[in-house]
Amino acid sequence: MILKNATVYNDEFLPVRADLQTEGEWIQAVGDVDGKGEALDLSGCIILPGFIDMHIHGCAGADTGDATPEALHAMSDCLVKRGVTSFCPTSMTLSFEELTRIFANVAAVQDEVEGAYIQGINMEGPYIAMSKKGAQNGEFVRNPDKDEFRRLYDGCGGLIRVVDIAPECDGAEAFIKEVQPYCPVSIAHTAAGYDEASRAIEWGCRHATHLYNAMSGLTHRAPGVVGAVFDHAQACGMRAELICDGFHIHPAALRIAFRALGEDGSVIVSDSMRAAGHSDGEYDLGGQTVYVKDGKALLADGTIAASTSNVYEEFRNVLRFGVPMKQAVKSVTINPARAIRVDDVTGSIRAGKRADLLVLDEKLDIRMVIVKGQIKVDNR
Repeated sequence: MILKNATVYNDEFLPVRADLQTEGEWIQAVGDVDGKGEALDLSGCIILPGFIDMHIHGCAGADTGDATPEALHAMSDCLVKRGVTSFCPTSMTLSFEELTRIFANVAAVQDEVEGAYIQGINMEGPYIAMSKKGAQNGEFVRNPDKDEFRRLYDGCGGLIRVVDIAPECDGAEAFIKEVQPYCPVSIAHTAAGYDEASRAIEWGCRHATHLYNAMSGLTHRAPGVVGAVFDHAQACGMRAELICDGFHIHPAALRIAFRALGEDGSVIVSDSMRAAGHSDGEYDLGGQTVYVKDGKALLADGTIAASTSNVYEEFRNVLRFGVPMKQAVKSVTINPARAIRVDDVTGSIRAGKRADLLVLDEKLDIRMVIVKGQIKVDNR
């Protein structure tokens, strides 16, 4: 297949007028292509790498925690219509037995979904701080357990792509140092201060989960986790997730974060729950009731509980908030790919990488979504 006459965001994330040829599930060539195969004229369109959502609990009425093939199929089908070509189903703070069941389901269904494909599992709990559990279930909060984690990791065939930890918990240093070499460890749901967060970065953490939310914030005398992430972003290659629905984080705080993190450090995530792409009402999230009104998801006590957004909407939001196009694109493509260590095969457009592509028109409306070289959405 040859996509002709479009503006392509190349491997340097610069817009160039070029043709793009695919063969099977791979990008064959980018530039002046004079090859054989079906040719599609995409004059006036923009081709971006397919979007990656590395932190999503659910959407379309389905949730990773349902532990059913139907739930993951529903999520996959919903996401691809919103420009997402791959994702990480994300778990909550639950028992070892329940996590085992959820992870086994992801492993069994991974190669069966037909929309956005599954990169692996984002393990958000249970190694978090009780005081910053947010919408996580406090009954199952526990200290980091590298042996338990290894059983979970091996039990699903190594599909865990990131695991969260509160670095002030007992056993955090040993956990981070042992696990980080084979699975990224992210700072999350933590009451740590600046010094404790900085030590976690020294031990090997290079990622922070939903920055600003469920962690100590930045003030002039207590820089907190947010300050530690900003302070180490450029020197250590820290990346941080940002929920860009305009509700979880004020647009001004988002602009500050994007500038502090730099174009290689910002990662847009949905952190969405089953209400995303659905209606207002009452929903379950990790065994707790969530009340969704006007698209805002809250626990009974008013605690914010995940989002009802998606990364395509958030991508458009950050452009509206003033984030440069290049950084916005990297934040939904190569940056999450690097965070989960799959950037060798996806996340940017170059020959030899997977043909995961999003075609937008000049208004940035979705015109086509291509997953592994196959057209999944065609709105031309």
